[in-house]
Amino acid sequence: QVQLVESGGGLVQAGGSLRLSCAASGRTFSTTTMAWFRQPPGKEREFVAAVSWNRISTWYSDSVKGRFTISRDNDKNTVYLQMNSLKPEDTAIYLCAAHGIHYSNVNYSSAQRYPYWGQGTQVTVSS
Repeated sequence: QVQLVESGGGLVQAGGSLRLSCAASGRTFSTTTMAWFRQPPGKEREFVAAVSWNRISTWYSDSVKGRFTISRDNDKNTVYLQMNSLKPEDTAIYLCAAHGIHYSNVNYSSAQRYPYWGQGTQVTVSS
């Protein structure tokens, strides 16, 4: 079992920045690909970014590429999402997720590959 706790959300003006954190416990964090998803109001959950267990690879959705940066600290069992140049369309609940298979990146952008989820943190970007 894995427990994930997100923090760092809030209200920010367009063009501003936020840094989200996700603290993990209960599983070998350093062997698990981690991801951020988001769920805008009234919409489906969508992939934002992922980082491989060894930090060698990162992936981003086209909508955030160049603005968001995912990173992880395996000593602190924490994954981060630095969000810059925020836009109103970035408004969503942001959720941290842990991949279901150790040492695997398979289907990293598919929510079905992540059986472990945090409770989410709200990010609101005003225009």
